[in-house]
Amino acid sequence: MSIKINKLEIENVKRVKAVKIEPTANGLTIVGGKNNQGKTSVLDAIAWALGGNAYRPSEAQRAGSVIPPTLHLTMSNGLVVERKGKNSDLKVIDPTGQKGGQQLLNEFVEQLALDLPKFMQSSNKEKANTLLQIIGVGNKLVELERQETEIYNRRHTIGQIADQKKKFAKEQTYYPDAPKELVSASELIRQQQDILARNGENQRKRQNLQNLEAQAKTIQHQLDELLKKQAAILADLEIARKSAVDLHDESTEELEANIANIEEINRKVRTNLDKDKAEEDALDYANQYAALTTQLDAARQAKIDLLKGSDLPLPGLSVADGELTYNGHKWDNMSGSDQLKVSVAIVRKLNPKCGFVLLDKLEQMDMDTLTEFGVWLEQEGLQAIATRVSTGEECSLIIEDGYVAGAPVPEAPETPKWKAGAF
Repeated sequence: MSIKINKLEIENVKRVKAVKIEPTANGLTIVGGKNNQGKTSVLDAIAWALGGNAYRPSEAQRAGSVIPPTLHLTMSNGLVVERKGKNSDLKVIDPTGQKGGQQLLNEFVEQLALDLPKFMQSSNKEKANTLLQIIGVGNKLVELERQETEIYNRRHTIGQIADQKKKFAKEQTYYPDAPKELVSASELIRQQQDILARNGENQRKRQNLQNLEAQAKTIQHQLDELLKKQAAILADLEIARKSAVDLHDESTEELEANIANIEEINRKVRTNLDKDKAEEDALDYANQYAALTTQLDAARQAKIDLLKGSDLPLPGLSVADGELTYNGHKWDNMSGSDQLKVSVAIVRKLNPKCGFVLLDKLEQMDMDTLTEFGVWLEQEGLQAIATRVSTGEECSLIIEDGYVAGAPVPEAPETPKWKAGAF
């Protein structure tokens, strides 16, 4: 159960002469008034009473007063907290009459509840670290942030290289009519020699045919005497004619042209191979980039899942890029009321036993926002004691010249006589 302030009585602290307040248990208690009337002195007095001498004002005793400061607070758990006397010594009495000291107060008093600006003015990363430590995922999130940064940097580098490779490949010349592989001069010459050899054989066969035909003409006149020889020769002639029918000479023109232009052909082939390699490199880096993008998305999702599974002080709170966010907005893009709401929620989570918080200078809020903030405090079961430069109806009480406005002024201002400001 959280502990709150039931009643406070302050005398002769800074600008306060004598003030008695009974704050509302849940919601907003606004101490209003004009400037230099003692509003902030009320908050300073509470912080001093509960937070210890670290919060003691440098000029604690009211100027012109001969009576030392007196503070008397009654807490919702029955504790009575007093500071009075020449040295403003602390006395803490529990409901059974047992006495205690600052150590007893520290069990339920959250320091940032007394000094909320300390949290609000910290850096964005410090706020985020406070939240992460509260929900117990700080170390895990740091590791996920490290992994995310490492993957992002690798992907960024791969992306740059991929773009360069793609641009380089695009600028490369390409010859679609060139062979896919480099041309060998010796291979072309060998092919040419093979063709020439086959053509030579064809020529030999043609010559043989011519010789046989010549012999046939020669022995035609000796046909009677050489019938047998003629028959053999005619048979050979017939065979020779049949073997020569389907003979076709192959052209070496293309090979000769290739041999003559081999360097130009190979230059084109090399150019094409370079372009193909560049395109392969570009595709490879593009695939690496896509794979790293998948890893990056997974790392970011792991962060989201980690925070989703945590007991956050306020729905919508998160951490992105090491900074605190609320409903997707970083601190500097939050409204003033959202900044207060986030701060109060985190401070309450730091020490759930502390059910109150002190807020100075709420004049930054318009009436609608002020009402909305008060409703949220009530819903959360939180007590906020705040100051506002105003004398309007939104104020729970008005401080004028160190007193609660509207109450009778004591006949002897130096004697602790409390002005009622109950509500």
